[in-house]
Amino acid sequence: MVRRPAVLVIAGSDSSGGAGLARDVRTLEIMGADALCAVTAVTAQTDATVLGVHVVPPQQVRLQIEAAFATGPIGAVKIGMLAESATIDAVADALHSAPAAPLVLDPVLRASSGAELLVEGGIRRLRARLFPLVTLLTPNIPEAACLAGESLDTDPEPARLIKWARGLLAEGVHSVLIKGGHARGETAADVLVQPDAEPLWLSSPRLSASRRGTGCALASAIAAALAAGADLPEACRRGRAHVLALLAEAQAGARAAPAAAGGLGRVGCE
Repeated sequence: MVRRPAVLVIAGSDSSGGAGLARDVRTLEIMGADALCAVTAVTAQTDATVLGVHVVPPQQVRLQIEAAFATGPIGAVKIGMLAESATIDAVADALHSAPAAPLVLDPVLRASSGAELLVEGGIRRLRARLFPLVTLLTPNIPEAACLAGESLDTDPEPARLIKWARGLLAEGVHSVLIKGGHARGETAADVLVQPDAEPLWLSSPRLSASRRGTGCALASAIAAALAAGADLPEACRRGRAHVLALLAEAQAGARAAPAAAGGLGRVGCE
């Protein structure tokens, strides 16, 4: 019997089921990987707002990670919400002591509703403790601007995105995939920047749909592909194909809903 690749997800729970661990686990199942989990925070949220966040004690987070690695071989690690500096330290300490595995970090700084999910001190700690361990960082455009210390008032030019990514490489991250879903225009383009390769643009027609948890899904799908042995460009392509399928499903549902409800509303671009 062929063993399925295993991915350790280090992230927060989402009571609505739209993002966080729930989305991660569903994604890994679709991608043919087993999920092990280390819960960093328990959130109470809806599609519109975050009602509360309970941070899991950092020592418990570290024990969860150690227990996951003790369970069996782990092919990749995906990190999402970390909440605070002490949790980042616990995760970094545990990973330093664990067998090496590709690590995909989705820098969860804010919820879709705008609620802050990682305070400024946590961002500094993220840079110092986790960036050197990261195989792939997957910020969206607002997150990339924040990490670059720049304001974002217009759609950034491609050269600006590449500049931000290379700045993150200089901080120790191995590779960066900046997601273009928050930009405007008929084409949605993500860019993969690696130290010794030309930037790789992954583009597709923009779908008139949005869906919570696509950042979680992309990072988890990429981690699953890496755990299965894909190289980084191919893993990004597989992850992106999975997210496009989710958005196409949401777009189809949005088109059907107005007809059933007398023409109400349309889902906007994410």
